Parts: sequence; C-alpha cells; structure tokens
Amino acid sequence: MKGQVVSDKMEKTVVVAVDIAKKHPIYEKALKVTRKFKARDELGASVGDIVIIEEHRPFSKEVNWFVKEIVTKGV
Repeated sequence: MKGQVVSDKMEKTVVVAVDIAKKHPIYEKALKVTRKFKARDELGASVGDIVIIEEHRPFSKEVNWFVKEIVTKGV
C-alpha cells in the first residue's frame, strides 16, 4: 500500500495514512476513506514522505506493517 507519513515521533515506528476508495453500500457514491497504519521504519522516513508499506509478522501489539520503500521525500 502507498501512503503518506503523518507522524514519526516514535523511535522505530511511523504512522502512515493510506487513502482507500470505497463505494457507499446503498447510494453507490465513491467515498475516500483514510486509514492509519503503524509501520516499522528502518529506512528513516520523516513526516510528509510518500512510502510503500507491506504487511509483516507482528513487531508489537499494534505494528504489523513495515516500510518497504520511500517513494518521494517530503518538504
């Protein structure tokens, strides 16, 4: 999944916001849903970076993803 880093205040973990397109079950209007995932960061991503995350075995209670690649650096 591709998303944007919104927080890097933890030591080895970043929070990544991923936008998911979804249809309303009754009205069938396209909705944009933002989900936040905690991901293990070994590459040194910072706030504003666009990253690719991949599912992994649990690192801790809430961290089941890891940063596979930094696509673009933020401002």
